[in-house]
Amino acid sequence: VQLVESGGGSVQAGGSLRLSCDISGDHQRSYCMGWFRQAAGKRREGVVAIDVDGTTKYADSVQGRSTISRDTAKKTLSLQMNNVRPEDTAKYFCGADPWKGCRGCDGDYCPLLGDFGYWGQGTQVTVS
Repeated sequence: VQLVESGGGSVQAGGSLRLSCDISGDHQRSYCMGWFRQAAGKRREGVVAIDVDGTTKYADSVQGRSTISRDTAKKTLSLQMNNVRPEDTAKYFCGADPWKGCRGCDGDYCPLLGDFGYWGQGTQVTVS
């Protein structure tokens, strides 16, 4: 599985951004997917999960401001973030897991723990 993120950049607080992730792999329809982020000097932080049936789970920090979507035909994953804040500044990573499933972390959402089997190189988002 290869994941390639795009769409990062600099944005003013209160603005919006859309991150995209191109997914390789023949079985991506069966992958749990999501996004996590990592700010400089900080631990990985799960942002959102989307399960194979379309069920989503957002971190409290982005709930109500973000929307994840996946297009299995185009093999893409997107994250729309609105009303961004300086604390959203981080490198954002697209993640996929073909094995555990989204709830495979003792009942918790693995993506919200930043737990993925695969992830991309990330795209930097800076909010000022």
